[in-house]
Amino acid sequence: MDTLERQSPESTSPPVVWRFVLAGVLAAAAAFAAGELIAGLIFSVPSPVVGVADLVVEASPEAVQKWAIRTFGTADKLVLVLSILVVALIAGVVIGRRAVRSTTTGVIVIWAFAGLAWLGLVRSAGVSFMLATGTALVAGIVGVLVFTRLVGLARGRAGSMTYPGTTDGADRRRFLLGAGSVLVIAGVSAAAGRWLAERARIIASSRSDVVLPVPALPLAPLSPDANVPVAGVSSLITPNDIFYRIDTAISVPMINLEDWTVQFTGLVDRPYSLTYDQILAMDLEEHDVTIACVSNSVGGDLIGTARWLGVSLPDLLDRAGVQPPGTQIVGRSVDGFTVGFPTEVATDGRTALLAVGMNGEPLPFEHGFPARLVVSGLYGYVSATKWLSEIELTAWDAFDAYWIPRGWAKEAPIKTQSRIDTPRPRANFQPGAVPIGGVAWAQNTGIERVEVQIDDGEWQEAELGLDLSINSWRQWTFVWDATNAQPGDHTVRVRATDAGGETQTAEIAPPRPDGATGYHSVTIQIV
Repeated sequence: MDTLERQSPESTSPPVVWRFVLAGVLAAAAAFAAGELIAGLIFSVPSPVVGVADLVVEASPEAVQKWAIRTFGTADKLVLVLSILVVALIAGVVIGRRAVRSTTTGVIVIWAFAGLAWLGLVRSAGVSFMLATGTALVAGIVGVLVFTRLVGLARGRAGSMTYPGTTDGADRRRFLLGAGSVLVIAGVSAAAGRWLAERARIIASSRSDVVLPVPALPLAPLSPDANVPVAGVSSLITPNDIFYRIDTAISVPMINLEDWTVQFTGLVDRPYSLTYDQILAMDLEEHDVTIACVSNSVGGDLIGTARWLGVSLPDLLDRAGVQPPGTQIVGRSVDGFTVGFPTEVATDGRTALLAVGMNGEPLPFEHGFPARLVVSGLYGYVSATKWLSEIELTAWDAFDAYWIPRGWAKEAPIKTQSRIDTPRPRANFQPGAVPIGGVAWAQNTGIERVEVQIDDGEWQEAELGLDLSINSWRQWTFVWDATNAQPGDHTVRVRATDAGGETQTAEIAPPRPDGATGYHSVTIQIV
């Protein structure tokens, strides 16, 4: 009898254990792939991974959520989804090792994950109990079948073996063939599911068929030379494909225009709803508006300017007839996210839109298609509802929107700020002219002056670019004569003053709870 035949199960050789581990990992992959494929084939079913991710977000302590946002920023959703997949694969490793003796633990764990997926799916908007149950059952069954089949192949034929933990050459080949087949099928299924889901979302939404009407109040096109001639300065209008995205949606909501409406409810005299076609038939306005995330740090890039197309929010509120107690506007998204801001803000003359267009095209999916709110001068977390489904009028103290119980301020006007876009930190320059530039913003007031300081010298006034509107950021440029500058590090600072004569504060404050403050600075080198 050879060495393997004399071993006990406790001393199973690494190659054999490895096969059991692979069986567990592939079972987890197959279960998730089955869920992805169903999500691709049935438009109204989201990915089970997304369902589990939503559960994790809801169950996570506030401190964990804050840490994730602070640590990963805009990548927090991707990190969460990847973490769930990693945990599932680790679970596959664990159940694979235990499967050397018994598959019971593995079957229980697979069904536990299927149960979590079901719980996440059944709580998703638009997913019926039957669809959620069917999806979870299929994923669980696929996972269990793959697991038990691969474990059986890993154990091999009893033959002359003294225990079912080793295989001969033929059994080894059968196992590898089975494992390889599962890997290919799972990979193709997951990829096909993702592709089908994206394709179905685009087709069902009918976004590609939308033709935006000519606005009743159009803006003049920007001339090619509207931007300052300094490389590296942010453009006056931020292209859609690089516009920042911050929201709570693990996956972008899938909305069918045929079923979608936005409702006006709450403390109003005349509740009503609008379809997408009805909105497009109204008098649409164009406005250049800069919006920003409250999480934006000093000098950060969670800010952008777009040419928005939409219907005046004050006009829509007038149609509803706001009752005196209705001092708060609550925007609700199809995914359950909420914002809340004072009603008086929407009616004080600033730009406030129910927006349907962004930079000459229907809203991109990631930025709120089919409709969203854009309110000049308010951070997005209290105003910029994407994938809008309802505008509700409530009393100010009657409702706290999504982020308020999580420790962020209920009132959040965007603060006057400025940013250095060029040069980048640690850039090297020869003595001579050093071009410096960036953007500054003071919502609803406008920028009057931008000043630059080199090291601890005097503040010097920069040249301002085109003034799009008081709702938009403004480009600025400054040329530093560094002909006689000493070699080494030099610090460049910037500050802005609004049209009311108020200069941004030098006091350093973090984004939480109502926006960061302080002067942006970069250190460059003269060589």
